[in-house]
Order: sequence, then structure tokens, then C-alpha cells
Amino acid sequence: MSFLGRILDIDLFTGEATFSPYPEAMARNYLGGRGFNLYHLDSAFSGFVDPLSPQNILAFSCGLLTGTSVPTSSRVHVNAISPQTGILGSSNIGGYVGARLRSCGIQTLLLRRRATRPVYLYITEGRLEVRDAARLWGLDTIETQERIQEELEEKGLKILTIGPAGENRAVFACIISGKDHAAGRTGMGAVMGSKNLKAIVLGKGRSAPRRKRKEKRAGKAYLQAIKSGVGYAEFTQYGGAGYVQAVSDLRMIGTRNFQSDHFEAAEKIDGRHLKPDLIRYSGCFSCPIQCKADLKFKTGRRKGYSGTRPEFEPMINLGAKCGLEDLQTLVYLDNLCSRLGVDSISAGAVIAFVMDLHDRGILSAEHTGGLDLSWGNGDAMETLIRQMASGEKLGGILARGILRAAEILGPEAERYAAHVKGLDMSAYHPGRSMATALTYTVSSRGGDYNHIYQSIEYGWTPEQAQREFGTPKVVDIHAVEGKGRMLRRALMVNIALDCLGLCKVPALSIVRTYDLKHEAALTAELTGWEITPADLFQAAQGIADLERRFNLRHGLSPAEDRLPDMFFNDPEPHLTRERMAAMRQEFYRAMGWDEEGRPLGEAPLTTPRETVDAVGGRMNLYHHLKN
Repeated sequence: MSFLGRILDIDLFTGEATFSPYPEAMARNYLGGRGFNLYHLDSAFSGFVDPLSPQNILAFSCGLLTGTSVPTSSRVHVNAISPQTGILGSSNIGGYVGARLRSCGIQTLLLRRRATRPVYLYITEGRLEVRDAARLWGLDTIETQERIQEELEEKGLKILTIGPAGENRAVFACIISGKDHAAGRTGMGAVMGSKNLKAIVLGKGRSAPRRKRKEKRAGKAYLQAIKSGVGYAEFTQYGGAGYVQAVSDLRMIGTRNFQSDHFEAAEKIDGRHLKPDLIRYSGCFSCPIQCKADLKFKTGRRKGYSGTRPEFEPMINLGAKCGLEDLQTLVYLDNLCSRLGVDSISAGAVIAFVMDLHDRGILSAEHTGGLDLSWGNGDAMETLIRQMASGEKLGGILARGILRAAEILGPEAERYAAHVKGLDMSAYHPGRSMATALTYTVSSRGGDYNHIYQSIEYGWTPEQAQREFGTPKVVDIHAVEGKGRMLRRALMVNIALDCLGLCKVPALSIVRTYDLKHEAALTAELTGWEITPADLFQAAQGIADLERRFNLRHGLSPAEDRLPDMFFNDPEPHLTRERMAAMRQEFYRAMGWDEEGRPLGEAPLTTPRETVDAVGGRMNLYHHLKN
């Protein structure tokens, strides 16, 4: 199994490290990425772990195929106990760090305990150095990478770093590589900051694993499927930023903290308008799409500003969800989030939350500190983002997460906190897409679309839906029939992709087969195993069951598989509690779980879940939730 890298296990307190082989049995059963991290954390933790304590473990794992010549094989999965939710934190990053880890012979990086001072890690093949980072502490992510490049005088370094938000332990702090590749959700940057770890610097290694010339048929077939898929040309030109208007037209766009499903200014902030300011396309290792882009504004209020094009989710969360109509300001705020190390999805969500409170007259002047939180006020949004990173004033309250912030801001505020399991919700409006509503509800990391990423509902034909799920209504966004079975399929495919290290955009937004045939063929060519799509589905099912068991053992209540009450007040609803319950039960049955969503053999939960907020005070996150 020469294509497998090794496990690098580092004790940050002592600086000691060990290299060990990545077991073949592990690769066969859990593949890599999301699967390996879950297995390791589940084995390591027997009870409650303070997410920001030295006892938490931060795990980075390449997928089984990451860094190979397989198309789109760039991804690294990041896990720890989340300071935002108190359960399994999970994030994923592309770019070039995965390929560089593999070229250094590393499949998995495990970080334990806490350094006694700010440090960064310098890693090459077979070599690790723990270096002082005191002079880097306080720098943003771009400044940090530039300073390290200058000091080491080594071209081509690949760097993972946190910004001030991670240093100050904002619970949704992210980890950045390059200008805008992010491990964004569930606060993995806060965990990294809690370990006094500023950056992970990857020097050059040997060549990454590659297939033999005769073993490239599956790769060519997958590449052709991507290039001939729906939306390939649009993604290469506009990335995910070019779909804002389309989602608004479908009435699926979360607007003004989900007050509406349509944004009247969606056309103004659609990313297609950024094309005249594009300098160059960029993207991730081994990807034919190159969906990212560098920009420089030629005209307008921010003429001369250079940055990167936002992804789909922040376009909506910082745009429509906050009522922001200025595209240039949206780009600026997204780039500011990357520089400060703030998850742009959560940043937009919590800003929309307090703008909603301001709009309803709930937020007191004591909390606003004089900020004008009217919808679309870009200057106020910038101030809040900077406060989130520094931990000051109202932004410092928001940096504790939407649920804790709502408790601080008062009982009326909790009614408008759009979250599931403590994770603020992403772009799509759950009241208009039944599969999205179910996705938010049952996702193992909380209110997030991308962890399951089902494009079947709006990407397949009725004939495909009838053939695969027994009803054409699966592709009716307002219908509930078959959505539980469909979502089980989507979840299995998402887990497999996260374990193999393949990007979801080409697989699920362009190719959209959801059958794992390409993925099984690619895996078989690389490994030499006899592996089928059924084998990948079986592995994914085991991982899904273990994720659920892990969360239940760490205090998740099955009652938390629910949407906030704010989504059940529509006078002409597609979404009702009864329809939600029916979809949820169909999903549980499809997963082989009991009627409360417990995998077979899982003991009932007997104690409430507790977690730790950003300042270390203990609290019960979910005492206010009603069954």
C-alpha cells in the first residue's frame, strides 16, 4: 500500500512527535479524511471534552485519493469537538495543502494538548520543527503567510493559518490557506488558536502518489463527465458566485434573516457582474474547473481594491441575508473575513440576526454601542466583523455563537436565532425547499447544507426520481414524498467524497449522478482493490452511524433534529411540523435507525448536553429547546 501516507501525531505541549503507518485495514474500512478522523476521535474521547481545552484533539486527514492525479483530489478534512456546537466539529478545505501533505508522506496530522507559547509547525518529508510564532501573533492570515515566506526564504510553501479570530477563540473562527481556501465551519480555527498554534507550514516533499499510465481510464472518464456536465461552463466562468439570481428566482434564498425567500436586489449582487473585474482564474490542485478568481475593481466606490471572488454561500449570507445590495462591499467583507480568520457564513448569519433584532426593536442601545444596524449597512457590518475577530463589544458577543449571543441579548432574541444544534444556518431558505429543511435538521454538524449537499431535488428529472426513489415528487421542491430516502442517498455520497478527498462541486453540482460509480472506479485503479459502489456505500453507512453515535454520546438529544419555531409561522406554508416529522421519520427508517434517530444498539440519552462558551463559562446549550 505504498500510496498511503503516514500518521504524524504531535504533542504540542512537549513538541514530541511520532510517525506511524496508516493501517491498510483503516483505509479499507474508513478510507480517509472524514472517516479516519471520526474513528480516531471516537476512540480517544470517552466523555465530555471542553472544546477549547488542551484535551481536545485537532485532526487533519487527507482523503484516500487526495494528492494523486485523480481529478479534483485536493481535499483535507478537519475535525475536533466544536466550540460552536459542543458536538463533532467538521470542516473541509481544498487548495494545495492536501497535495503537499501527501508529498510530505503524511496522510493524517493529529494535534494534541497545547503549546506553552505561540508556535507554528514546519513540516517536510520525515521532518518536523516547532518554531516560535510570537512575532506572528496578531497578524491576519495573509500577513502571516507573507511573513513566513519572507523569513524562511523558501519558495512554494503551503501554509494553513489562523487569524486574530482564532487567536481570540471566536467560536466560528476558521483556518485559511492561500487567500481564501478555508476550513470554515464549526470553529476549527478557534480550536487551533486554543492550542497556541498559529500556522502549519508545509515545505517541499517527494512526488505525490500517482497512477500508472495504464491505470488512467477511470480518471479520463471522470474528467470527461465533469467537462460535459450541467453548468460546467458557468462554473468555470463565474464559480458559485454566479447563481445568486437563479436561487432568488426559485424563491429559495434566505433574505433578511429568513424573513423572505426572495431578494429584490439579487440581480445587483449576482457574481456574474464581477467578470469585468477579473484578473485571473484560480482553484485547487488537480481540478479542471478552477472556480476561484482574483479581482481588481476598475470603477466604483472601491476602485483599485484587489481581492478574491466570494463563494456561493457568503454571497448570500453576507448579501441577501443581511439586505446588502452593494456587490463591491460584499466582496470586500468576504475578503475581510478570510483575512481575520472568520467563517464568512457564520459572520453573515449572526449579523443578519442582530439586524433582524434591530429591525424589530428588540436590540437595546446598550448592546448596539451606537451602531446603525439597518439592513444593508455595509459599514456597520465591517465594524461587527472586526469586533468578532477582536472579541470586543457587540461583535464579541456574536463571536460566542448565535445561540449564546441570543441568550445574552434576551429571551425575545432567541425567537430569531436561526440555527440547528447550535450551528447557524447557511444560504437556502428551508421553508421553500423540503429537502433543504430536512438537510438542516439531520446534518451531523448542525444547520448546514454542504455537509449533505443534495442537488438531486433541483437537478434530476422526474424520470430519474421515479426510477431511483419510486416517486417523481422527489424533484418537486415543495413535496415531502421520498425526501427521506433521497437524503439518505445524498448523505452516503457526501461521506464517501469527504473520505476520498474529492471536491463536491464537480461531483454533485455538475456530474450529479449520486451513484459512486466514478468514485469506485477511481479508487480501484489507485489502490488495486476490487471495490464497487456498493462497498463505498457500505463504508459511508458505517461512518454515518458512528457520527450519530458519537454525537449522542457527547450529549446530542434526538429532539435537536428540528428547525427553529420561526420557520413554522408562514401563513401559506409548504413546511409544517407534521410534514417535517414525516420526512424525518422516513430518513431515520432509510438509515436503519429507530424512530428517535438512534442507530441500533445506541443507549438512550440520560443527561443534558453541556458545552463551554468562548470565555470558558459552562452552560447548557439546549435548556430552552422544546420537544
